[in-house]
Amino acid sequence: MSTPHNKAQKGQIAKTVLMPGDPLRAKFIAETFLENPVCFNDVRGMLGYTGTYQGKEISVMGSGMGMPSIGIYSYELFTQYDVENIIRIGSAGSYSENAKVYDVVLSTGAYSESSYAKTQNGCTDDIIKPSASLNEKLRESAKKLGIPMHEGVIHSSDVFYREASDESPTYWEKLRDEKGCLAVEMESFALFHNANVTGKNAACLITISDSFVSSEITTAEERQNSFTNMMKIALGAEY
Repeated sequence: MSTPHNKAQKGQIAKTVLMPGDPLRAKFIAETFLENPVCFNDVRGMLGYTGTYQGKEISVMGSGMGMPSIGIYSYELFTQYDVENIIRIGSAGSYSENAKVYDVVLSTGAYSESSYAKTQNGCTDDIIKPSASLNEKLRESAKKLGIPMHEGVIHSSDVFYREASDESPTYWEKLRDEKGCLAVEMESFALFHNANVTGKNAACLITISDSFVSSEITTAEERQNSFTNMMKIALGAEY
C-alpha cells in the first residue's frame, strides 16, 4: 500500500511520528538519534525514516511548510498508516519577550484565521487544541530531562510574508494581547484538526527561531541541526 505522496508500505511507519517541517531536519534526527534508521519515503523529497530510540520504535518525517502540506501528510499517516501520535517539532517566531530564541514552547492550542478546518469538514472553531494526554507525556519528558518549556496558544498563519501596516497596535500585537498567542508558525492548526477528525493524537513542540520583539534570529543551518532540546523531549516521551 502507498499513497500519491508516500511510498511506504503498511507496517513501515511506527505508531508515533515526529514531524518537523524540513525533511532535512527529519534526516538529521534519524541519523543522530535513531538506531538502524530506514528511509521509508522520499517522494517529492519528503524524507521519512523509522528506527528505534531507547528500544522503542519511532518514525520521523518532514511535513513541508504550511497547513495544506502538513494536512496531506498527517491525514494519510492517521488514516492510511495507522499512526496514533504525531508530534510536530518545528520553528516559530516569538510574539513575546518571555519566549527567546532557542526556547522551547509546548502548544496548548492553535489559533488561526485559516479556512482549513471549515473546508475540511465544516468546523468553524478558530482555536483547536492538541491532545491533552500527549501534552502531559511531553511535560513529563521535559521534566525528566530538566529542559524548561514555555506553554501557550500559538498562532498558525497561512501567510509568511504579510504586507507591512502602520496600524497600532500591529496585527501580531493584537493576536498576542487578545488571543494570547505566544508565537507564530504555520502548521499546527491543521495537524490538531486532523487528529480530532480521525480520533488520533497530536501535539506541537516548537523552538523559537526568531522574534518580533527583538533582533534575535537563527540561520537555516542552526534551525536544521541545533534545535535538539525539543527533539530530545519528543523522543524521550513514553508513548
